[in-house]
Amino acid sequence: MGREQQQAAQTSVYDLFHGRALATPDAIAIEDGTRKLSYAQLLDRVDRLAGLLAGRGVGRGDRIAILSHNRSDYIELELAAAARGAILACLNWRLAGPELCHCVTLVEPRLVFAEPDLAPALAAISGIAVLVFDAGYEAALAAAAPVEATAVDPEDGLVILYTSGTTGLPKAAVISHRAMVARAMVFASELAIEPTDAFVAWAPLYHMASTDHALATLMRGGTVVVVDGYRPEALRAAIAAHRIGWLVLIPGMVEPFIAALKADPVKLKGIRVCGAMADLVPPHQIAEITAILQAPYLNTFGSTETGLPPATRALIPAGTAPERLSKRLSAFCEVRLVDPEDRPVAPGTPGEMAVRGPTLFSGYWNAAEANAEDFRGGWFHMGDVFRQNPDGTVDFVDRAKYLIKTGGENVYPAEIERVLLADPRVTDAAVVRAADPRWGEAPVAFVSRSDDSLTPEALMERCRAALAGYKLPRQIRFIGFDDFPRSSSGKIQRHALEARLRRGAA
Repeated sequence: MGREQQQAAQTSVYDLFHGRALATPDAIAIEDGTRKLSYAQLLDRVDRLAGLLAGRGVGRGDRIAILSHNRSDYIELELAAAARGAILACLNWRLAGPELCHCVTLVEPRLVFAEPDLAPALAAISGIAVLVFDAGYEAALAAAAPVEATAVDPEDGLVILYTSGTTGLPKAAVISHRAMVARAMVFASELAIEPTDAFVAWAPLYHMASTDHALATLMRGGTVVVVDGYRPEALRAAIAAHRIGWLVLIPGMVEPFIAALKADPVKLKGIRVCGAMADLVPPHQIAEITAILQAPYLNTFGSTETGLPPATRALIPAGTAPERLSKRLSAFCEVRLVDPEDRPVAPGTPGEMAVRGPTLFSGYWNAAEANAEDFRGGWFHMGDVFRQNPDGTVDFVDRAKYLIKTGGENVYPAEIERVLLADPRVTDAAVVRAADPRWGEAPVAFVSRSDDSLTPEALMERCRAALAGYKLPRQIRFIGFDDFPRSSSGKIQRHALEARLRRGAA
C-alpha cells in the first residue's frame, strides 16, 4: 500500500467528531447542568483550545494533564488534545499527595489543567505549569485563534488512564486514536446504540467508563450529559429527559439508586441497557433496578486496557435475579485462556484470560518491564481467571494474583462472594485472606445486610451447602454498607479490608 493510500485509511478521534459537528451543527453535543453546547459551539471551543495549546508549545506526542471533577471542559480538552496530536493524562483527584506526584511526574506534562479547588494539590510538584479553569481561562480561550488540526497516526496516544494500583503505584495506560475509534464501534454494535442516543457521563472522567463512551457518543452525533459523580437527582433528570443508550451503574451505587427511584419515581424516556460488573452486585438488586428502569442489565467484563471487550455481550433480562453470570465473548477480539506457562487450558479449567484486538491499549507509559510481561507472546494477559463453559460462554473466577492458599488448596474469593450475595438480605460482601496458624491462609468474609436478623450461622449454612469445606469462611463479619472501602469505580478494595484485619489482630 502506498503512502497516500495509507493516509486515506487513517482518521482520528478529532476528525470524526469534526465530521459530526459539520453534519449536525445545531444538535446538542454536551449538556452540563443548565449549560448546553451545540456541536457547532463545542467545535468552536475545541478549536480555540487547540489554538491555546499550540500557543503554549503543545504539539504531537506531548503530554498534558487534567486534575478535575466531571465538567464539560474535561471533554473539550480531550478533543483539543486529539486535534493537536497531544496525549491527555487524566489524573485521579482522589489520590493522596505522593500518588498524585507519581502520576504527574511519570508522564512529564508540558501543562496541567486544574479546577480551582484542586489546584493546590499540585503546588508540591515542582517543574509543572498549571492552568486553572477560572475566568482567566475563559478569557484566554475566547482570545485564542483556532488552528488547523495536526495530522496524527492512528497509533498515536490520545489519553492516559491510570490503573487503580491496589498493591503498588498506579500504572499509566496509553489509549490510542485507533483504540478509541474501535471502542466506539464496539460500543455501538455490541450494545445496539443508536447514533442519537444520549450518554450520561457521571462516573469519573478519569475512568474509561465515562471517557470512552462520552467520546464514542460525540463521534456518532449523540448528546453527552455531564454529571459530577453519583447525584440521584441529576441522574433522574437525565433519564427523564433523554433516551439513553447505556446507563452505567456500578457496584455500591445500585442500592441507593433503587431507594432514590422508589422514593420519587420518574417517567423514563427510554434506556436500552443499564448496569456493569454484574458479578459485584447482589442478584436481587439486579432484578429490582432493571424492573424499575425497564432495561436489561449488561453483564460486562472489560477493563481500562481493553475497553468493553473481551466479554461484554450478555444481557440479564429486566426483572430477573440471575442464577449464573456467564459472560458472552465480544465479537471484536480474540480470546484464549492459558495456564502459568501460557499453554491453553481445557474447557472447565481455570485459566488466565489473554486478549488481542483493535480496542487494546498501547501499553503502560514508561513501564518496559510490565509491558514485556503483560504482552508476552503477542497477547495482552489481563490477570483475570475464567473458566470456559460447553456453550462457549465464560465464568469469571477471580484475579489471578489474588488467591487464598489454604492447606495447599487454591480458593478464589469471588466463588464465596457469589454464594453470600445470593442471599436477598445481603447488600454487599467481600472475602479476603487472613493469616492462619494451621493452614497458612484462610478466607474471612465481610458482609453488609439489610436485615439485622441475618446471622453468621445462617450464612455459613448457605456456604456449606454450596462450597467445599476448605472454601468456607473462617469468620463472617458484619459491617455497614458504607463502611466498605471502594475504588472510584465502585470495586471493594480487598487490601484495605486485609489491613483492617491485621490491625484487629495486632
